[in-house]
Amino acid sequence: MKEKLDNRKKKILQAIIEEYVDTAEPVSSGNLVKELDCSSATIRNDMAELEKLGLIEKTHTSSGRIPSQKGYRYYVDELVRDDRLTKKEMEIIRDRLETEVNSLEELTKIATNTLSEMTHYTAITISPDLENHNIIDIKFILLGTRVLMAVIMTDSGIIRESVIKFDDDLTQKQVDDLTTLFKSKLVGKPLEIISGPLEEYIMDEIKTGIDIIKKIIEEINKIIINSKQVYLDGANKVTETPEFKKTDIAKDFLNVLDEKEDIVANILNTGEADDINIYIGSESDKEELKNFSIVTFNHIVEGKDIGTIGIIGPTRMDYSKVISVMKYISKKLNDEHKKGKI
Repeated sequence: MKEKLDNRKKKILQAIIEEYVDTAEPVSSGNLVKELDCSSATIRNDMAELEKLGLIEKTHTSSGRIPSQKGYRYYVDELVRDDRLTKKEMEIIRDRLETEVNSLEELTKIATNTLSEMTHYTAITISPDLENHNIIDIKFILLGTRVLMAVIMTDSGIIRESVIKFDDDLTQKQVDDLTTLFKSKLVGKPLEIISGPLEEYIMDEIKTGIDIIKKIIEEINKIIINSKQVYLDGANKVTETPEFKKTDIAKDFLNVLDEKEDIVANILNTGEADDINIYIGSESDKEELKNFSIVTFNHIVEGKDIGTIGIIGPTRMDYSKVISVMKYISKKLNDEHKKGKI
């Protein structure tokens, strides 16, 4: 149940959180007098009420207060601003995302790098599940007499490659026939069709041996099954924050990076399309993340999931700045799609 606060208490809570984000120091009533144009006594009384509600808490080393996880949740749900970008910052993001690229992954990596650079936190991208993405091109390239490269492109601009090794020699004629055959059977269809028994109806249409076709299908299936890729940028950014002076917090973060596929993937692939999703500390149900927050958005283009981009940082995160940057990046990615880039 959401706590009901009057406007003054909302302003006090917002001021405490934003000052604590800036300074990493507990906030006293004296810090807020000039900013809020209230007496110190009034602010102290309201801070006492906010503490009773569990929105702020005392530290052991100071008479000041710091936000609780409950306070951060109230802030991001009710008080956070999403207009924190300067014109210069918007220009930087726009210029980065208008860079010419050859694939969606390249553009996503640029977006992830930009997100990390603008927020000074660690950014992470998880590629989408590809089963429902339609194939628009497939080809095979002979790299050696027994080595073949399969290249698949989907309608969302995602490219996957696989190098396949055989026990017997292949001819260029066989490779050309394979390309023609697989294009005729797969182009325009979702990737998930490859998991079916394609060899059953391919065998009668090509002179290439069924063992070769089975081998190709097995390797292409691996592309789909292992399609979820994790990309990190700015892993050192969080280590520069004051929280990392505590060894246990630094250790937890390194564990998160080591197990990013297991720990982060479960979080980054939830939520509604194009919504900002925020997980604060223990809300993630992962012990290693109890001192961290994750902010993500799932990017959807024409009904297709093209991946999730997220930020990992301390619970003392500048949520307003992170959300502002994410929303603008999401908008620019949609603009690039409308221009035909993705």
